[in-house]
Amino acid sequence: MKKLIPNTITCLNLFTGCVAIFAAFQDSLAFAALLVYLAAIFDFLDGMLARLLHAYSEIGKQLDSLADMVSFGVLPGVILFKLMQKAIRSSESASLLTMELFPFFAFIIIIFSALRLAKFNIDSRQTSSFIGVPTPANTLLIGSLPLILDNDIFHLHDFILNPITLSLITVVMSFLMVAEIPLFALKFKNLTWKDNSIRFIFLLIALPLLFLLKFAAIPVIIALYIILSLIKPSYS
Repeated sequence: MKKLIPNTITCLNLFTGCVAIFAAFQDSLAFAALLVYLAAIFDFLDGMLARLLHAYSEIGKQLDSLADMVSFGVLPGVILFKLMQKAIRSSESASLLTMELFPFFAFIIIIFSALRLAKFNIDSRQTSSFIGVPTPANTLLIGSLPLILDNDIFHLHDFILNPITLSLITVVMSFLMVAEIPLFALKFKNLTWKDNSIRFIFLLIALPLLFLLKFAAIPVIIALYIILSLIKPSYS
C-alpha cells in the first residue's frame, strides 16, 4: 500500500506534463513554463517519499522514467518548438521553407532526453550523483525562457527570440545531457560541511541569484551547477 503513495505523486508529475504540453500548443507558454516547476516538485517528492517510506518498486522506477520522458523530455521540446516558431516568424530574412521546417529542430531535445533517461536507467554510477545534465535541469532552463520573456526586466527579448540563440541552446543542452560529465546531486546524507561543501556553496550562490534576477537567474544557476561540478569533480 505504501508503494502507491510515491507512484501517485509520479502520476501527478505525468499529468502536469500533459497539461503543460497542451498549454504550450495553445500558445500559453508562460503557463506551460510554470507547470514545468510544478512537475519538478512532484518529481522531487516522489523520490523523497519513496526513500522515507522505503517504498521502492520496479514499477515505480519505470513509471518515474516514463513520466519524466513526458514532463522533462517532450515538454521542453514543445516549448522550444513554439519559441522557434515565434523567432523565425519575426525574422525578416527567413524563407517560407525555413519558417515551416526550422522549429522542428527543437525536437532534437526530445531525442536526447530519451537517450539521457535510457542511459540513466542502466548506469549504476548514477545512484548518488549524475553523469551528464539531468533532464529536469534541462527542462527548468528551457522553461525559464517564456517566463523571462513574460517579465522582461532585463530586455532579453531579442536575444532569446533569436534563431541562433535557440539553436545553440538546443545543441548545447542536448550534448550536455549525454556527455560524460560528473555532476553532483542535491542529496544530503548529513549536514556537515566536509561532506556537502559543493552543495552548500551552490545553494549560497543560487538563492541570492534567484532573489535578485528572478526567472532570469535559472540559466545562470544551471551554468553555475555545471561549472561547480567541473571545478570539484570529487564529491560524496
